[in-house]
Amino acid sequence: MGSKWRKMKLALGLNLCTYLPRTLEEPPAVCLNSAERLSDVALLSPANWPMTPTPSSYGLRLSRSSSKSSKQTCSICLTKMREGEGHAIFTAECSHSFHFQCIASNVKHGNHVCPVCRAKWKEIPMQHPMLDLSYLSERHHNDAAMNLARSLPPPRRVMSRGHGPQIQASEPATFNDDERLDQQPMIAGKSSSNNDALDNNHPVRMVDMKVYPEVSAVPRAKSFEKFDVLVHLKAAAMVTGQAVSQNNQVSQYPRASVDLVTVLDISGSMAGTKLALLKRAMGFVIQNLGSNDRLSVIAFSSTARRLFPLTRMSDTGRQQALQAVNSLVANGGTNIAEGLRKGAKVMEDRRHKNPVSSIILLSDGRDTYTMNQPDPNYKLLLPLSVHSKRFQIPVHSFGFGSDHDASLMHSVSEFSGGTFSFIESEAVIQDALAQCIGGLLSVAVQELRLEIDVVWPDVRLGSIKAGSYSSLINGDGRSGSIDVGDLYAEEERDFLVSINIPAEKAGIDTPLLALRCVYKDPLSKETATLESDVLKIQRPEKVGEEVVSIEVDKQRNRFLAAEAMAKARTLAERGDLTTAISVLEDSRRVLSETVAAKSRDRFCVALDTELKEMQERMMSRHVYEASGRAYILSGLSSHSWQRATARGDSIDGSILVQSYQTPLMAEMLRRSQAMFLGSPSNHRLIQPLLSLASQPQPKPR
Repeated sequence: MGSKWRKMKLALGLNLCTYLPRTLEEPPAVCLNSAERLSDVALLSPANWPMTPTPSSYGLRLSRSSSKSSKQTCSICLTKMREGEGHAIFTAECSHSFHFQCIASNVKHGNHVCPVCRAKWKEIPMQHPMLDLSYLSERHHNDAAMNLARSLPPPRRVMSRGHGPQIQASEPATFNDDERLDQQPMIAGKSSSNNDALDNNHPVRMVDMKVYPEVSAVPRAKSFEKFDVLVHLKAAAMVTGQAVSQNNQVSQYPRASVDLVTVLDISGSMAGTKLALLKRAMGFVIQNLGSNDRLSVIAFSSTARRLFPLTRMSDTGRQQALQAVNSLVANGGTNIAEGLRKGAKVMEDRRHKNPVSSIILLSDGRDTYTMNQPDPNYKLLLPLSVHSKRFQIPVHSFGFGSDHDASLMHSVSEFSGGTFSFIESEAVIQDALAQCIGGLLSVAVQELRLEIDVVWPDVRLGSIKAGSYSSLINGDGRSGSIDVGDLYAEEERDFLVSINIPAEKAGIDTPLLALRCVYKDPLSKETATLESDVLKIQRPEKVGEEVVSIEVDKQRNRFLAAEAMAKARTLAERGDLTTAISVLEDSRRVLSETVAAKSRDRFCVALDTELKEMQERMMSRHVYEASGRAYILSGLSSHSWQRATARGDSIDGSILVQSYQTPLMAEMLRRSQAMFLGSPSNHRLIQPLLSLASQPQPKPR
């Protein structure tokens, strides 16, 4: 029974979830019903995506010639193994063969099972770092390598609390082995002459600013205590490697390169489909990073280990990264704190720095090592270096399934300046990551700061509504500021500034505010300043019907909705779901009476849809625990940072997601969904089969 079950899982997992990278020795065509048995590494390389399944893809048959084929092709690097080419060949006791260099690298990352049939090995191939076998013939090379593997001691095993042993790979004490950066950051396919526009005398304005008063005119004799002014910021667009400002100035704009550390949960609960889909999603990330972007991967369960240092995603770097991710095996507990600590250490110890730095955390479980007290302090999960300076190293966290700790992951992101995404179905892990990567690979400005000065003597700043962004009003109320941080290309930010307007005895208008943006170019490191015209309000003797600005009203609605979400969540955590639902219902009713909602503003329609969805996810304690909490927290994260997040099942490009989604984020999402198994239309067909393949394997009799 056990043997048949393994065959069925292989047929399902390998025939339906197969992607083969194109090699120099093989034609690009890939046939799903071919005789070749493929390894998990095929999940990682989308070089031949998308693919269409053949009718036989859904069968449970295994090819009789798979063993022969696997001996001809290394299932790690997927290139041919031929005699006489000087490559050592390792043949395991299960009869599958690999290049010795490939399988030694696989074993080094803790994988002690066959990548093809998942059989456990008694004899493990290990590579001695000081051994040079290049002078040996292939046969003697193989013999020497096998003798070495048998003579070396087994890898050190670390026992975790209540779990089986884990392979602990040796790591340096200091992670200062990051790969050196290319000193010439350029657009792929562009020559250095295209970068000259960055140094000319007419630089592109990378940020545009608009200011909207809530009404355009105020009667001269009337005063306002809380008059709202909307400040709207938008970063310049990037079109095929160019930056385009609102006045249609165009300049070559090589994007800022990224240092990315992914912290991946490989605890026992990730076994099966989850881990396979996580590997596939990481394959998509690896393939879409540029040659100047650097990646490091931290895998954590009961402990955490770094799979490889910050490495440029050149052709060689990608191959190494794919092999390392493919080596992951799920077991053990969930130690999120240790994973984050090691991820932060990679950033702290690096010798070189790309302009953009970020950490991505993915987990489906709860921290069972650090956060097991009744009232945990989630800030303890983050090293001081991550949250001591705002936006220095944002942690974008992704919680998927019904068992992850949404409160923990949301708090981690909130403290660090990142976003929290709720992935309801693991089938869209790749889509969620793609959307995030689309933003990180398009950072247009950094360290953006909005400065506000009062012009008229009797005007004072009352409040600044900035969501999660740090804001300040000086003691005299004459000036204030907002620290905005990074903006992706075409990303927008809206802030509401409340002021008082005094009555006037005479005058045509009243000057109110002067605004200024200061930001840094992520490539040149130069600081630029953008100043707006002085905002003035007309002061006629009489004003007819006052028409409130829809732009201002729309942002008021956003803050009202976010406040209702936060209040409802607090009530739900106390167990009062009935009152929580009433709070959301009252908010929907208030919003429906606003000017923006009555005009059928698209954003207001999305807000109402979201609030209604939250009500439905609070209908019972079970539903709230399974998805309601995570859905609300991902919504709060999105609205407070004004940045797109994955929210439940809304990653499919719904109106809700598009509220903050930039064009490049949407493009990366479309690219992911175009891949086989990546589009929603295929999820319904494939997911039942993947679920079947991921069920626990019956023990053989």
